[in-house]
Amino acid sequence: QVQLVESGGGLVQAGGSLRLSCAASGRTFSSYPMGWFRQAPGKEREFVAAINRSGINTYYADSVKDRFTISRDNAKNTVYLQMNSLKPDDTAVYYCAASSTPYGMGRLPREYVYWGQGTQVTVSS
Repeated sequence: QVQLVESGGGLVQAGGSLRLSCAASGRTFSSYPMGWFRQAPGKEREFVAAINRSGINTYYADSVKDRFTISRDNAKNTVYLQMNSLKPDDTAVYYCAASSTPYGMGRLPREYVYWGQGTQVTVSS
């Protein structure tokens, strides 16, 4: 069992930056590939980024590539999402999630077994 708690969301102007954190409980955090998803009002939850267990491999949605960076610190049981050059379209609730398989870095929510409660990110124009 892994419990995930996101933090770092807030209100920012377009062009600004935010760093989201996701703290995990339990001693098996390093066993899970991790992902970030987001969900805007009236829209489906969508993939943002994923990272493998060691942190060496990362994977991004085209819409955030070159603007967002996912990273992890297994010693601190934490995964991060650095978001730069934010746009109003990035406004959403952001969720971190732990993959259901040891090598999974999928784009689909059903491929993730543990979820945080989400943190709101609002980008004003």
